[in-house]
Amino acid sequence: MVPCVATVAVDGATLRCADVVRIARAGDDVELADHALERAARAHELAIEISAKRTVYGRTTGVGANRHMVVDPTTFDEHGLRLLRSHSGGVGPALPDDAVRALLAIRLNQLAAAGSGVHPRLLGALVAALRTGSVPRVHARGAIGTGDLTAMAEVALTLAGERPWAVGGVEPVAISPGDALAFISSNASTLAQAVLAWNDLGVLLRASHVVAALSYLALGGSPEAFSQRVHLRRPFPGSLRCAAEFRALISPVVGAPAPGRRLQDPYGLRVFPQVQGPALDAADAVESVLGIDINAAAENPLIDLDEGTVDHHGQFCTPYLALWLDHLRAAAHHVAELSVARLSDLVEPELTGLPAFLASGPPGSSGIMILEYIAHDALAEMRNAAAAVTTGTAVISRGLEDHASFSTQAVRSTAAVTDAYRTVLACELVGAVRALRMANEALPQVPAAAIFHRLADELPRIAEDHPLGEEIGRAEELLLDLDARPGPGAG
Repeated sequence: MVPCVATVAVDGATLRCADVVRIARAGDDVELADHALERAARAHELAIEISAKRTVYGRTTGVGANRHMVVDPTTFDEHGLRLLRSHSGGVGPALPDDAVRALLAIRLNQLAAAGSGVHPRLLGALVAALRTGSVPRVHARGAIGTGDLTAMAEVALTLAGERPWAVGGVEPVAISPGDALAFISSNASTLAQAVLAWNDLGVLLRASHVVAALSYLALGGSPEAFSQRVHLRRPFPGSLRCAAEFRALISPVVGAPAPGRRLQDPYGLRVFPQVQGPALDAADAVESVLGIDINAAAENPLIDLDEGTVDHHGQFCTPYLALWLDHLRAAAHHVAELSVARLSDLVEPELTGLPAFLASGPPGSSGIMILEYIAHDALAEMRNAAAAVTTGTAVISRGLEDHASFSTQAVRSTAAVTDAYRTVLACELVGAVRALRMANEALPQVPAAAIFHRLADELPRIAEDHPLGEEIGRAEELLLDLDARPGPGAG
């Protein structure tokens, strides 16, 4: 049976982060709106008209500190290709295919906003690449949050037929002299990687509600810490949402949740909404920033079709994204600290009533002792990657460009945080499932218990001491399908 491929409308105004993820990873098709293509064509004509009357940065001049150098009319035809060749100096590893597909989708949508003045054939080439699954080879290193010049130049030269395709390929298109800067004046590569990192971290944050709820069951947690009465008195959106989703996981269909074993639980359970909430709010803020940027006509200079003008500006600067990603990583680190704390609680007999380290075997058996080491190793990686990148800056191009947001580096650090957090959460999941398997008490009829039974069938069941790497890897895979919102009839 052939899978059904959805189509995402691209119009320069309504693209969502979720659309980009589907295009990048699920192979969703794109359809460029007719009115967007028509406006892009008119903007291209306007850019040519204005450039014939006045100086326009990057079209009739050099770039950076060469902004006052007027292009020699006798070499004007080669101006665009010279610019692309000189800027396509990216190095380091090649970006993954999904990140490049996301880049192509975002740049297509930005160009559809009709602020760049590029020839409409470039939009057609991007559509063709996405529809055929063609992927340019784009190097990861070469941007500091003031425009992904190297990455975008590599894409442009690939479209022009000067660079080989990593996957597939489309018919080469001509690059007009004015197209070069107009095409590469974008943060589409950084935004593409940010969208994917935001999505992947969001998946884990949603899964963490379920994992924490399983630990709650294993530890006999108190429902009072998640009471709506409590959280309405301090109504931060994220903590309200977390507490509500947690209640949905631990509440029986009929009646009230059972009281906890203790008057007050350890922090790993008791302050989960207060710590998880800021991470949820930060993820929402990042999505909002990305939603603006992937639909922005932020090219410098801006060709304003409605006003018939050209404006030189600094919209390529991306501190909003960099600062919110810094905040999101710090918040995620706090969340991971609680996960490690709950893992430590799970190996403590006084809290579970089970053998130390959930060991099953002769005296001295280690059980899941090693999970704490692994989780703390990953947590240390998160701590390093959570460090703020926005406290630095750069002065380049002979002093003309004297600020950098480093949003590109913030994205890389966010991906590193996400990768390490996946391991932290997987360690807790392995511990919680093992504890629930070993418990003699019947589980309450709540959605979290139903999820446990499903997960217990997916994770290896080995009582004696054994290597835990396979279980951690499988748990990392299972996290991708966990969601705090139980389906109809769960539990």
